[in-house]
Amino acid sequence: SASGSIHLLHLGPHLLSKPEMIREQHEVSVLGDHQNPGPVMSTVVNIQTDTVVPDHIVWSLFNTLFFNTCCLGFVAFAFSVKSRDRKMVGDVIGAQSYASTAKCLNIWAVVLGIFMTIGLIVLLVFVLPGVMQAVMHNRGF
Repeated sequence: SASGSIHLLHLGPHLLSKPEMIREQHEVSVLGDHQNPGPVMSTVVNIQTDTVVPDHIVWSLFNTLFFNTCCLGFVAFAFSVKSRDRKMVGDVIGAQSYASTAKCLNIWAVVLGIFMTIGLIVLLVFVLPGVMQAVMHNRGF
């Protein structure tokens, strides 16, 4: 079944997983279940898997190395590590809170990093040649 549920069939004192349950049901129907003339009871046990909390640690590491504008990438990395720590001790709410902060900081780090990169390109393409020309003209070259 979806979402990590395990279905078990209760046959007297036995509990079987779903693949074994199908085989056992077939055997019971073929044999006629002479030992237990009553109806076969089934029990479904839902086991919740851990809630997935993305900690954004890879994104934070990338921003720390390449888009560390105003140290936002580094701070995002610290919050990602805190989120992972909270997740390891079972504090899902704390992990989600730290992960949300890390995500916000990562978004700002990327946006500011892109703006600064575009600004640097504009500076190099448009401003630097004019400055170089003015310097060369003042020196008499």
